Amino acid sequence: MAAVLGARAYLVRSGRFRSRVIGIIPARFASTRFQVVATEDENIAECCQGFGAEVIMTSESCRNGTERCNEALQKLGKKYDIVVNIQGDEPLIEPEIIDGIVKALQAAPDTVFSTVVTSLKPEDAFDPNRVKCVVDSRGYAIYFSRGLIPYNKSGKVNPQFPYLLHLGIQSYDSKFLKIYPELESTPLQLEEDLEQLKVLENGYKMKVSNLQA
Repeated sequence: MAAVLGARAYLVRSGRFRSRVIGIIPARFASTRFQVVATEDENIAECCQGFGAEVIMTSESCRNGTERCNEALQKLGKKYDIVVNIQGDEPLIEPEIIDGIVKALQAAPDTVFSTVVTSLKPEDAFDPNRVKCVVDSRGYAIYFSRGLIPYNKSGKVNPQFPYLLHLGIQSYDSKFLKIYPELESTPLQLEEDLEQLKVLENGYKMKVSNLQA
């Protein structure tokens, strides 16, 4: 625990501009989503290499895409400041969105994680597969949930409220990415099954870019 706390303090104090960026697409054969590049499966690796992608083989023990990105980064053996976790099931994601979350992380030295949200459609309000997010007045994440948040006392969707939908792409400070697997799972993370909550519950800051802003 002392090592983790020390690393957190270092991340907050570090003022060097984070300019070296790499994008990684985590993949696992058992996934219900099609993802590529950092994978434990030889079939996926062969397919990706067939169209010229660089493939990093990772272990089956990775519990989520964040841990798979970390293992791939360590195996690359090169120094990067920011790692972008790009979801393989979003092949048409706009490059500007990727640039946006990188710039958000670069502009907030006290932040170790950045992600993006957009407007939530009313029909998705109670869909647990559509993750919702609330942020503070400065654009830092407060909470993520599979339920509707905020939830008013009427129990109905307020058509006037700007609910936010979390999109899967996210970026990390590379030093934090190395720390992440060492952090113990947290109650809210386990209850919601959302890896972002482990970041927040451990006291780290997360910057959120809003596509509609």
